[in-house]
Amino acid sequence: MIEVTASKKHFLGMPVTEFLRDYWQKKPLLIRQAFSDYQAPLAPEDLAGIACEEGVLARLVKHDRKKDHYSVETGPFKESIFPKLGKKDWTLLVQDMDKWDGDVRQLISAFDFLPRWRVDDVMISFASSGGSVGPHIDQYDVFLLQAYGQRRWEIDENPDADKAFRKNTELKLLQHFSPSQQWILQPGDILYLPPGVPHHGEAVDACMTFSLGMRAPSHAELLNDWADGLFERVSEEIRYNDGDLKVAKDNTEIDADTCGRVLDIFKQHVPDSPAAAAIFFGRFVTTYRNSMEIAAPPKTPKPEKIILQLAKGAVLEPHPFARWAWCKDGRDAVLFVQGESFATLPAVASRLAHAQALDAKAFNDIPESEHGLVFELVERGYLVLQK
Repeated sequence: MIEVTASKKHFLGMPVTEFLRDYWQKKPLLIRQAFSDYQAPLAPEDLAGIACEEGVLARLVKHDRKKDHYSVETGPFKESIFPKLGKKDWTLLVQDMDKWDGDVRQLISAFDFLPRWRVDDVMISFASSGGSVGPHIDQYDVFLLQAYGQRRWEIDENPDADKAFRKNTELKLLQHFSPSQQWILQPGDILYLPPGVPHHGEAVDACMTFSLGMRAPSHAELLNDWADGLFERVSEEIRYNDGDLKVAKDNTEIDADTCGRVLDIFKQHVPDSPAAAAIFFGRFVTTYRNSMEIAAPPKTPKPEKIILQLAKGAVLEPHPFARWAWCKDGRDAVLFVQGESFATLPAVASRLAHAQALDAKAFNDIPESEHGLVFELVERGYLVLQK
């Protein structure tokens, strides 16, 4: 079964346990009317306006049908370019829209059955009639929500599909694409694709698609980050040692004893427990693919002023670009924000990692011993006092 219809009880067309067991990272699924009568929270004009702002990750993809050539421009753009693009064969893509628009951010809550740190961003694409970015492969899970207009999606389910890329192109496009399934998605429909499935989407008419992408760092990225940290932590004075050396049978051979010593060096410097792995991964995953640095406020409000403002109705809002997670540490916990770690209590770590605003009641529910952590997060800019 590759196509289902959602119900009021199950927006995925089935219990989430069934979806995770049978589809997650395994095979595609089309969910008709996952969000019935869906109304996009912003118009194409709003998206174009955001694409003109500094700091926004935006791309414009144009398709020359005669030459079957795709070209890419990166933002920020000038507003004057959009009226000149015509009505066919172009696509505007804007990353991290969940950080720029609170209504878009609400979409993520529907996927709370997934670890929140696993969610990367919501990218929005607006395509004119015929607009597309070409046949390609994503190396991560993605939920494609049709938000406005219609888009035709094609996929190739063949596990042995040719995944060679075209040469001399700005985009990583497939050289050969032979679809085995195709559908036209209406507003409210969702197409789920696991990693590695060749796919191609083309606008039937002017349309918007919301892409909820997952975070999937490669093994190389994880190992590289760990190695970078080793260079900072391990002294140059610690050297290869062979105090147990024996007379060599062949002094040109790298023997088994030598290989064992080298292996021991590696074992000394890799995470040797679930706790050590959690600390490394928590710092890594809350910085992975960050598109914006969070600066400390120019003038940090003093703790007493924060408490006073909360009492008057202010709230502490998580910075929209801050990434949060936490893990247990015995009976205590470690909170991760933007690659930094903070020791605290499990209930406090969980409350803060959910990245929801703190009003006076929520702040006072946090044990007084942990108020200093809240003030430190304000000082670093991860929590922002909004009056």
